[in-house]
Amino acid sequence: MKGISKLQGKWGVGAGQFWLIILTFALGGSLSGRVTSFLLKLLFLEKNWAFWLVYPLFLTILWPFSVIFISFFTGQFRFFKGYLGRVAGKLFGAAGVESLSANAEGPIHVAIFASGAGSNARKIIEYFENSGRVKISLIVCNVPGAGVLDIAKEKGIPTLLINKAEFASTGYVQSLRNAEINFIVLAGFLWKVPEVLVRAFSPSNILDNNNNTRGIINIHPALLPKYGGKGMYGAHVHEAVIAAGEKTSGITIHWVNEHYDEGAIIYQATCSVEPGDTPNDLANKIHALEHAHFAPTIEKLLMK
Repeated sequence: MKGISKLQGKWGVGAGQFWLIILTFALGGSLSGRVTSFLLKLLFLEKNWAFWLVYPLFLTILWPFSVIFISFFTGQFRFFKGYLGRVAGKLFGAAGVESLSANAEGPIHVAIFASGAGSNARKIIEYFENSGRVKISLIVCNVPGAGVLDIAKEKGIPTLLINKAEFASTGYVQSLRNAEINFIVLAGFLWKVPEVLVRAFSPSNILDNNNNTRGIINIHPALLPKYGGKGMYGAHVHEAVIAAGEKTSGITIHWVNEHYDEGAIIYQATCSVEPGDTPNDLANKIHALEHAHFAPTIEKLLMK
């Protein structure tokens, strides 16, 4: 069972999809074997030494086509498209895959993760609406009825509503790959990102799934490393900043790792905290910084 769980984590799929994938492998293998035998019988008429010499070659050539064919019926076409792409990348070498990725045309597909009203998500979507290089292709949300889902509907962007158990176990990695997501932006997303998702979208895995993966970034409403960590979000942050008597606050855009708010800092912008400022006053200042700086910073990262 540990082996199955490990494989599910590696593929980023739940239990149901895992067994559909295994079924596809089995039926695809059986189909390729039957087709190979049929074709070779037409060529050789009998199972002589030449038949068995050529059999493995024909089987190897037909197997990917058979699996892809079966995947249409099991609903796993997108998984096997990505899987066979990764296998081809290993067979032909990383350099060849990198060359294909570098020369491939088309936008960089971005997923925005959000839990609330989605004001940052709206600003990012509108910033890139006329961009030919960056496309907001998916909105991922963990709260049914959240405002960000209405924004996605208004803008015609697909959505993915996630649950905590599956997010923790698979990170929805395969769903993101199916949507051809290259880059993830956390914009007011309140759950901790699981290690399986961090690994899958690590900048070091740029050739993973042959999709030019670039990473995961987050925006935090304070100047990290202060006022970060579990439970430090929204009003909680602003209350803590004011209670500590800070004279300045701001935003931090940073890479995401396995720990809350501990990834490498990419960009910070500051604002003053005036005597008499309430948490709501400070929140308004922070929102202004977020709206002004988040989307341009994303653009700079993706256009490097």
